[in-house]
Amino acid sequence: MSCRDAFSRPVTAEEAKALVACFGPDDCYGIAWSLLHLIETGPNPVLTTEPAPGADEWHHRLRTRAVNGGLVPGNATA
Repeated sequence: MSCRDAFSRPVTAEEAKALVACFGPDDCYGIAWSLLHLIETGPNPVLTTEPAPGADEWHHRLRTRAVNGGLVPGNATA
């Protein structure tokens, strides 16, 4: 069993919020994408406000995907 299979899908809102804190400074050999997709299985978008200016790219990416998907208000970007 791999680490990404250790969580039942969909994750709960509480699990999704906790998982956001697991992002590191890089993509950790692709694990960050798996983490992002796991977080997105939760019932609600986790990042409903703009991340802090110093937040890593994964927090910004998660927020942008929620905006682009129409799940939270904001300016859609590429």
